[in-house]
Amino acid sequence: MRKVSLIAAAVATAVTATSAFAVDFNGYMRAGVGVSADGGQQVTFQKNKIGRLGNEGDIYGEVQLGKEVYNNDGKTFYVDSMLAMTSNGSNDWEGTAANCGLATNDSGGDIVKCANDAEFALRQLNVRAQGVLDFAPEATLWAGKRYYQRRDIHISDLYYWNISGAGAGIEGIEAGPGQLSLAWVRNDRNDNFKLGENNNGDTPDTGNEGSAVNVNTLDARYAGIPLWENGSLEVGINYALVHDTDAASQAAKDAKNGVMLTSELTQGLADGFNKTVFQYGTEGYSKSFAFYGDGSWYGAEAKSGASGYRLINWGVVGLGDDWELGHQLLYGVGEEMWDGQDKWKAMSAVMRPVYKWNQNSKTIFEAGYSVDDNDGNKDKYGKFTVAQAWSAGSSFWARPEIRLYASYLNSDKADNSKSFDNRTSDDSLQFGVQVEAWW
Repeated sequence: MRKVSLIAAAVATAVTATSAFAVDFNGYMRAGVGVSADGGQQVTFQKNKIGRLGNEGDIYGEVQLGKEVYNNDGKTFYVDSMLAMTSNGSNDWEGTAANCGLATNDSGGDIVKCANDAEFALRQLNVRAQGVLDFAPEATLWAGKRYYQRRDIHISDLYYWNISGAGAGIEGIEAGPGQLSLAWVRNDRNDNFKLGENNNGDTPDTGNEGSAVNVNTLDARYAGIPLWENGSLEVGINYALVHDTDAASQAAKDAKNGVMLTSELTQGLADGFNKTVFQYGTEGYSKSFAFYGDGSWYGAEAKSGASGYRLINWGVVGLGDDWELGHQLLYGVGEEMWDGQDKWKAMSAVMRPVYKWNQNSKTIFEAGYSVDDNDGNKDKYGKFTVAQAWSAGSSFWARPEIRLYASYLNSDKADNSKSFDNRTSDDSLQFGVQVEAWW
């Protein structure tokens, strides 16, 4: 018995020694079950454009573990890590083994298609040090792979300024009224398409075959510029340095460096905030604004001389004691991105009003509408969702949140192609239950 007591005491001592074992545990997750009216699996359809509520058919999670490993005389070192997982949530055991089955190709024929039930990714692995730079002790020196000052609109899961990846930098240097941050990050571009042709439908880094274009992104930001009461400005510049590899096509070898300029005006409100963003880009950055990109991929295949710009207004505001409203308004343009292309205009509006019944119960509505206008050829998408939700608090941002929802999705494409029910229908009705949480 004495031996058991000694073991129990040792375990108790280890558990209570928080200074030795304390680890920061953070993360994000969404999961649930959904079905379309025809009995098929719920789809995720154009959520960056028409909103994500009742329009996410995946299971997704991020687990972040970090620890301060050194703290001496005002100098600290912090190690951070994050793993992510995604799947379609269609079965119990979802792993990385290939799952093969029949699928339909563009011609209507059956093909064998293999995919993993789930995918795992290393999203962050970095070290951040503070107090180690004599010329700027307040600044953070960092290196590794990380989410770098990402800017997103939550209701549409749209990232509009984000160069996350492997890199290094110094952030938070006090300079005048604001703070200066400098970074260098790799955002390589694949060459599994022929650069310079009409690749508007290309998915960045699909398969990463060839890895023909190395892109080094240089980032400089100046934040916290005071303007007026509760108003501040941040400005930044990204410069994409393109270097082709031996595997590159000739078009890839001809790819040009590009510049992206961003300004973000933030206005604090009595009950909420509003942000207005303007971005301008040259060469490969033109595609970011036409196709809802964020700067983390560089459209090196864009024709030399391409340019674009984007204007965004978004925010969340309280409307009395019982209502809150989140919104997204976006207008983006890409010009001369490939031969014969003049102007691609992207327009989106999403509104999410929330009515709070009490501290833990709310009803959420979300309406979204978008237009992709390619030289007069317009693809139009729409969505309306109603959801009953139960959350850990009444705030718009309160999580965890469990939602019971119904969504109507609509598609009107210029080529008259269909988007739903195996490409046989222009609209779809979806029902489901979802939980979303961060901690």
